[in-house]
Order: sequence, then structure tokens, then C-alpha cells
Amino acid sequence: MLALALGGFGIGVTEFAAMGLLRSIADSFDISEPQAGTVISAYALGVVVGAPLLTVWTSRWRRRTLLMVLMVLFTAGNVVAAFAPTLETLVAARFLAGIPHGAYFGVASLVAASLAGAGKQARAVAQVLLGLSVANVIGVPVATWLGEAAGWESAFLAVGVIGAATVVAILVVVPEPTGDVVVRAREELAALARPQILATLAVGAVGFGGMFAIYTYIQWTMVDVAGIDRAWIPAVLAVYGLGMVAGNVVGGIIADRDLDRGLVAIGGVMTAVLALFSLAAHNPVTAVIGLFLVGATGSALVPGLQTRLMRYAGRGQTLAASLNHSALNAANALGAWIGGVVIAFGFGYTSPALAGAALAALGLTILVAAVLGARRSEAS
Repeated sequence: MLALALGGFGIGVTEFAAMGLLRSIADSFDISEPQAGTVISAYALGVVVGAPLLTVWTSRWRRRTLLMVLMVLFTAGNVVAAFAPTLETLVAARFLAGIPHGAYFGVASLVAASLAGAGKQARAVAQVLLGLSVANVIGVPVATWLGEAAGWESAFLAVGVIGAATVVAILVVVPEPTGDVVVRAREELAALARPQILATLAVGAVGFGGMFAIYTYIQWTMVDVAGIDRAWIPAVLAVYGLGMVAGNVVGGIIADRDLDRGLVAIGGVMTAVLALFSLAAHNPVTAVIGLFLVGATGSALVPGLQTRLMRYAGRGQTLAASLNHSALNAANALGAWIGGVVIAFGFGYTSPALAGAALAALGLTILVAAVLGARRSEAS
């Protein structure tokens, strides 16, 4: 579990540290905030494209071998990013680094669930995702500090080292799951014909975008709106990470107890938190508290969505589990884009929170419809 979570830790650092370093990247290439946001969107689009393609292409691979290959590709993308001489090269490298993201979490979640057994699968998935959350407590603040002190390139190089360490850790300690059944590519793709799978993916793709609308531009919000000194941004990001850790643990427990009701409750709270952040951002204390809650509610949603996809996927579990992260990173790209649009129109750095709340509300609506549809099907 620790070896699998280490990979999640590295992925979390490269995904979220780039947001904390966005201002430095913009200054380095002398570009605007929305232009710098393409670095975030490129990574997210890499995840969206990579998860289904890699999962179908490698459907007959052994899962342990696949995990190592995915981390090698991830490491290569981050090393290229560290030495990128132009914005175009950096964007391409970020796209490359994002390609294995979804497939890694999908396969790692299935391996963890098979080790945990029935009744504990959501918590096992949460343990793998805990690496992603812990990255925001430790890895992202450290990478942000390192990037500010030694250049943003050093942060991506450090992630490359983490990726290489994960390959070794998986090789040494992760067992090949027993009893795995070979699944054909067409069986994986058949999961996409299931309405509950499509609805759950839509919840992640739309509803989760609200969190990224805020987080992508969080450095500007905290400095220019809340009045927090730029030197404190790593500590602020650590608070967000603590929220993710808390939400990840609580979300796994809630999902194991009552999956659908728990997801609806979390989605409702997340919508309210995002809307209130637009007000909380004007004070440094309430802004930090609000950011903690944004991280907690968003992270609490992920284990349940992952488990729900695995529940309804039939024999296409690998693709369904991987596509969860495609959906979440489609939300990343959507949130970053919408946040940049409302800022570019002059609505200020609190406007992404209101736009994000609208996205979360739409995702919640889709979720409620899916839950009601599933209950009608079970009743009939």
C-alpha cells in the first residue's frame, strides 16, 4: 500500500505544485496568467487522453508490470519538463507526464481493493489516494518552496526522482494480484455503454471542476485578495493538503457505509463551501479556513466516485477505474479554463469560486439523477 501510495504522492506533487508555481512560470516566460494556465490544462488533457488509451492497449498486461511502466513514463515527462527551454516544450512535457496518471490510479486502486477484500474496498482505494492527499501537505509546499528558491524547474526534477523511487518500490514489495482474470479490450470498452458509468464520470468531470477553478489561481487569490504575503504560500498550500487528507479518510469511510447517500451529502456540502469561499477569500484567516474546506470536500468525493465506478463496471473495472481520473482531470482543465475566463473578463480573483459552485451544483444534479435511476432499476 505504501509503495502504491508513493506513486500517488509523486503524481500529486507534479499536478498541484504546478498550480503553486504558476506565477513563477508566468514570470519566467513573460506570459499572462491565463496563458500560464495552459501548463495545467496540458497535464489534465494528458490524463484524459492517456487513461482510456493505455487501459485498452494494455488490457492483457500484468498489473504489477503495467504499474512500473506507467511510472517510467511519468518520470520521463517530469524530467523533460525540468529542462524545457520554451513554453511549448513545457506544455508538451506536461501532457506527456499526465498520460499515465489515470491508468496508474485505476490499476493501483484495483490492486489495493483486491488485497483489502470485501467491505473494505473504498478504504483501500482511499489509502492509495492518500498519497495524492499527503502530497498536498508535504510535497507540494516543499516543491513550491524549492521552485521559488531554485527555479520552478527544480520542482519537476524532484518529482522525477520520486517517480524513479516508485518504480523500484513497486518492483521490490508489490505482489502480483492473485486470481486476476484476463479481460479483453472490448469487454473493458463495454463498460462505457452502462448509463451509471457515464453518469458517474460526468459527476467527476463537471462537479469536480469547481475545486480546480479555485485552486488553479489560488496564489493570486491569497496574495492579492486575502492579503497574505507570497512567502507564506507554501504553508497555505499545506493547509489545503491537510484538508485533502482529512476528506480522503472521511470520504472512504462514508463510501463504505452508504455509497450513494454519502456521495450526495458530500456533493451538497462541497457546493456550499465553494460558494462561500468567494466571501471568505477577503480575509486571510477565513480564506485559509475556506481553502481547507475546499480541499476536504473535494477529496472526500473521490474514493466514493472510484468505488461507484468499480461497482457498476462489470468486467471493465480497469477502464472504469482509470476513467475516473480522466474525468477528474477533465474537471481540472475545465475549472482552470473557466477560472481564467472569468478573471480575463475582469470579475476578479474571487469569481472562480462562484463559477466553481455552479459547476459543483450541476455535478450534484447529475449525481442525484443517477442515484434515483439506479434505485428504480433495482426496484424493477
